[in-house]
Amino acid sequence: MPHSLIVPHVDDLHHAPPHPWLAKGFRPFFLLSALFAIGAVPLWLAVLRGQVLAPPYLAPATFHAHEMIYGYSGGVLAGFLLTAVGNWTKRETATGPALLALTLLWAAGRVAMLLSGALPPVATAVVDLSFLPALIFVLARPLVATDSRRNYVMLGVLGALWLTNLAIHGEALGWLAPGSGRRAVLTGLNVIVLVISIMAARIFPMFTKNATRAASIRSMPRLDRASFGALLLATVLDVIVPARPVTAAVFGVAGVLMMARSWHWGGRLSGRDPLLWILHLGHGWLCLGLLLRSAALFGLPAVASIATHALTVGAIGGLTLGMMARVSLGHTGRMIVASVPTAVAFVAINLAAFVRCLGPLAFPAHYMTVLVVSGTAWALSFAIFVVTHATILLRPRVDGRAG
Repeated sequence: MPHSLIVPHVDDLHHAPPHPWLAKGFRPFFLLSALFAIGAVPLWLAVLRGQVLAPPYLAPATFHAHEMIYGYSGGVLAGFLLTAVGNWTKRETATGPALLALTLLWAAGRVAMLLSGALPPVATAVVDLSFLPALIFVLARPLVATDSRRNYVMLGVLGALWLTNLAIHGEALGWLAPGSGRRAVLTGLNVIVLVISIMAARIFPMFTKNATRAASIRSMPRLDRASFGALLLATVLDVIVPARPVTAAVFGVAGVLMMARSWHWGGRLSGRDPLLWILHLGHGWLCLGLLLRSAALFGLPAVASIATHALTVGAIGGLTLGMMARVSLGHTGRMIVASVPTAVAFVAINLAAFVRCLGPLAFPAHYMTVLVVSGTAWALSFAIFVVTHATILLRPRVDGRAG
């Protein structure tokens, strides 16, 4: 019997397929981000109730916002882009040990932030700030090698997100004035919303048209570009001249343009498909959040919190949950059909957003109860995702293909 049938050749070992969990970026990042989402909000509620002390590195509210933006959202964004860039360029981004290292770097940032009270402040900053540059490097290699200039914008957006994180740590280390971190968190949220708006225009009409076969569904490139430009300008103005009428007006224009561009995306035809309506409803939360940001800046501070949570719980929560479910199914060779538990998870995440946004206005005397109900619905939605999708993310593709 030939020796090669007994002992693998060195080249075979070098090119051995990675464990399924490390075969594509969405697998570890979606699973770990969902697990993080399950724990992060209940932990924040425990802090608000005085049951747990927040790490002293950042102000409690800033710490919560930081971990939801750079922890949860950053993790989901990494999983999506690592997978999408591979599809766009037909080149792998990170798999196997490289993907494991990137995943551990993201996880190290979460641990460092949680244990920041016991670590030197500079160490906390260095660990947390290391992830995004590493992600940018991994994504830039295939994009530059294939001259995929259309997608360079993603590198710029991730760079901007890193700069906002740097500003947060800059305040914590005493390098920037008090309040800088809070402003940077809001800018980081704007950057995440910008990424979501770009990806929505690229794929939501396509997904809906492919599923419904409706000829009326189409993109409107001019409105897409105008809405991107308005949101980018609003983000810049929110840094340079916050709380000014011009900033409020541009946020309002961005919200109106986002609504207008989605008019022909087929949202009205998506009601029977949870994997479609979760995306259109999430985009609706995004539009509402931008309009409320405008109203808050125009002199209605009471809606500022509603605007923030429409964007975070409603838009980011709903859209990321919907995309994680869709990508997990499609990229493992399964039918892109939502199970009943998945549909329940989608209802739960929107219930969380609805209660968080309107509950404090409707039941001001029961504010903490409202937060607990919303937080429970949030955690339930991601718990359902983990239960229904963990085996999908951990096992090989059902069609036998790599990835």
